[in-house]
Amino acid sequence: MGFTVWALSFLVLFVGGIVFLAATGLFSNGSNIPNSIQTPGMIVFFVLVFGFFAIYFILPIIAAIACALGKDFRYPILGDRLARYLDYESARNIEESAWLHEDHEFRWVAAMGHFSILIALWGMLAPLTAWILQGKNNLFLRFQSIQTLVFQGLTTVLYIVGAILYVLGVSLLVFALGATGGPDFNSSIGIISTVIMIMILLIAAAIILFVPLLHILGQWAGYRVLKGENYRYPWIGKLVERWSSQNFPTEEEPV
Repeated sequence: MGFTVWALSFLVLFVGGIVFLAATGLFSNGSNIPNSIQTPGMIVFFVLVFGFFAIYFILPIIAAIACALGKDFRYPILGDRLARYLDYESARNIEESAWLHEDHEFRWVAAMGHFSILIALWGMLAPLTAWILQGKNNLFLRFQSIQTLVFQGLTTVLYIVGAILYVLGVSLLVFALGATGGPDFNSSIGIISTVIMIMILLIAAAIILFVPLLHILGQWAGYRVLKGENYRYPWIGKLVERWSSQNFPTEEEPV
């Protein structure tokens, strides 16, 4: 949640800052805007951008210190909602070793696997760990963890392919400009090379822009799981369900 809010805030501030700097004529050589307006604007822009960035990292540090000191730390908004969701207060008032709301606890672990798609590659450890440690005890958590692992794996592969194509396209562009001073449209080889280079860059850009949509889908899946739905990713969910029923036969139905 913090990453999403920070990313959106950064995007809004970045676009707003670019518009402001362009409006003040900072990027034009003949700017008549005095430095008394330009400089404070730049300062405010960078303070806001890095301020949001600092808040994103400072809160987890405060949480870690509070937990180390035995404090019952709760993130703003999220902490109280999670406590109510897991019946934390009731369990704590009974005894320290009391169980939380078990069904909601499994949902929460499964949802965190979906949400971890925001962390490239390393986020796959969350559903993998849940599958290994608790997959035998809960069919719902096993299915959600397996399909999440497959979904994140495909998303990661897609992102890597897009990054490789982007680097390849940029390298071809730099090589073409460095070797000839510009694209050669006087020969068929030059035209074909330029077209291939442009197509590679367009495909890479399309893939890189498509990946965040998959991240949003992962967060939506996590939200639906928290609400109690046995969410299935398009296409992947049915394949994983069929594979799971063949390799882990059981009469238990998903909760």
